[in-house]
Amino acid sequence: MCRRAYSHRKLICYCRFGIHSERTMSNVPVAVVTGSNKGIGFAIVRALCKQFPGDVYLTARDPGRGQEAVAKLQEEGLHPLFHQLDIDDLQSIRALRDFLKEKYGGLNVLVNNAGIAFKVHDTTPFAVQAEVTLKTNFFGTRNVCTELLPLVKPYGRVVNVSSMVSSSALGGCSRELQQKFRSETITEDELVELMTKFVEDTKKSVHEKEGWPNTAYGVSKIGVTVLSRIQARMLNEKRKGDHILLNACCPGWVRTDMAGPKATKSPDEGAETPVYLALLPSDADGPHGQFLSNKTVRTW
Repeated sequence: MCRRAYSHRKLICYCRFGIHSERTMSNVPVAVVTGSNKGIGFAIVRALCKQFPGDVYLTARDPGRGQEAVAKLQEEGLHPLFHQLDIDDLQSIRALRDFLKEKYGGLNVLVNNAGIAFKVHDTTPFAVQAEVTLKTNFFGTRNVCTELLPLVKPYGRVVNVSSMVSSSALGGCSRELQQKFRSETITEDELVELMTKFVEDTKKSVHEKEGWPNTAYGVSKIGVTVLSRIQARMLNEKRKGDHILLNACCPGWVRTDMAGPKATKSPDEGAETPVYLALLPSDADGPHGQFLSNKTVRTW
């Protein structure tokens, strides 16, 4: 395992995360970024390796691609670590959970970045696109949160990478659906029911009649944003004294395999808001339960 050299500055930073004792592994802060072998996730890992005072895990479905990505960052003088993670596979998520629990006693920073999108002109039937997209972007992200949020230590930071498309998709929903998705009392079970209903409605070709927009990616990211609002509320209710901050964000239109070469931001620029939220100082009391882009809270 490649271990980073801890500078005096980084040792001081431990205090920021409430870490004061000698550096046994359980006292080394740890950050995990899902879907991080390329694109925005890779750029988030790069930035955290430079700024986060602890171990940073790059994860990927394919161990070969993950190790290649780690090697690229090592060539830059950085020292990420690797762990396999496929957010569509509950066993894979639980293997990471058990690893983090045993080795570090928990988790300090979680960035849920993994996601997929079909290309605009993809001819795959819309019902298939809906099922596949929501399986990863919403249900996979939710499974990661279900397994890893209980491991987040006091003063931890959780970032769910959503998209401004969630806002535009919300605007394309019926008034009834908008009210549900903006509700301050919607539960996780109710959100799961709505996301499941969208997939079922697409299979019956009645999704537009039922008030849904014609974007599977947009609906999946509505799910991520609303899930984040619910999770933040639950943290307030159950772990208020732990000062954990959890937010959703849009990285912007970023030049990646997903968005294409014409996008306006580089991956490093796209990483700025997720990294900002991942590194909020321990004395910050917000943002929490918000949706941000360009480091700015947006109205949901």
